[in-house]
Amino acid sequence: MLTLVKPTRVFSDALLDHYRQQGDLLADAVITSVVETDGLAGLRALMGWLADTTDFSTTSQHQTVQDFFTSQTGLPDWADPAKMNRGMRFFQKHAQQIGFTLGFFSLPYSYLGAKGVQVLWLTERIKNDTVRRLRETGEWVFAVNNEKEWLTGKAIARTVKIRLIHAGARWFSLHSGRWNMDWGYPVNQEDMAGTNLTFSFIILLGLRKLGIPASEQEEEDYLHHINVVSYLNGVMEELLPKNLREAFTLHQAILRRQFAPSEAGKGLTSALLNAMAEFLPTQATTADGVNRFSPYKQARSETMRNLAAGEMRFFLGDKYANWLGVPQVPIEKRLVDLLNRFSIFPL
Repeated sequence: MLTLVKPTRVFSDALLDHYRQQGDLLADAVITSVVETDGLAGLRALMGWLADTTDFSTTSQHQTVQDFFTSQTGLPDWADPAKMNRGMRFFQKHAQQIGFTLGFFSLPYSYLGAKGVQVLWLTERIKNDTVRRLRETGEWVFAVNNEKEWLTGKAIARTVKIRLIHAGARWFSLHSGRWNMDWGYPVNQEDMAGTNLTFSFIILLGLRKLGIPASEQEEEDYLHHINVVSYLNGVMEELLPKNLREAFTLHQAILRRQFAPSEAGKGLTSALLNAMAEFLPTQATTADGVNRFSPYKQARSETMRNLAAGEMRFFLGDKYANWLGVPQVPIEKRLVDLLNRFSIFPL
């Protein structure tokens, strides 16, 4: 039985300041080893393989990469497989709504971290190739919430790949000549902990906003499952919330410390809205081939962009939406109901 009031740790500024200057030592060591042995060309080749979601064989990779994958195949001691399975079933039960919440709430919410978002802006991939990046994110999210992917080992392999992609982004940022250490270490532990919350706690908040019923046990199970995924992705155990109350406490601490308007946040939000305008109309076609929106491409895209902006404002509230430069648009209720059936991530 769940207790009525759960304990929570206090995430002090001193603690989070410490983790803001820390990356992922094990993954970073792999990237350093590859660069020292094979140079920048070797790192670019590795990044290309890491981005390939169909090739999980490490046999042609640097020995350090092979050793890293071998060492990261197990779950942490505190992982509860029963909770994880229940968390995945919760995801599958609400997959459409979770995909919707990820796109219209979690992603723009993560852009509010004015310092942490700089690494996404500098690496430019999500800015210049947004639709593809969103598809890759969606593929990973749905994979790590699929029990079969865990049985085959692909869920862990996919996550370890992303962990090394983050380490590569960290290396490129530090060597770009444009990184400001006042932002903290690129892809640091505080920002990674915040990202974990956007995939867990913020999703649960979004489902509540949508009126999706869930028991406390279901929410706790889902939180636990995403914690395991984030641990495998390099987040320190000390920054993984043990329960919903602790998730709220950590979320409030990071929000207070890091949320602010930024040009990077506005730019990424604009790119996200443009991607939605491009992608969502393809889902708006009925079985007889008739598009539910305007037959004219430009008008259809503008309609979708406005609807997406309205949904972001619904989730974020006007204050944060204004910080991200989300347009203020009128929303027709019947069209919002229609948009709720879509997801920018593949199901």
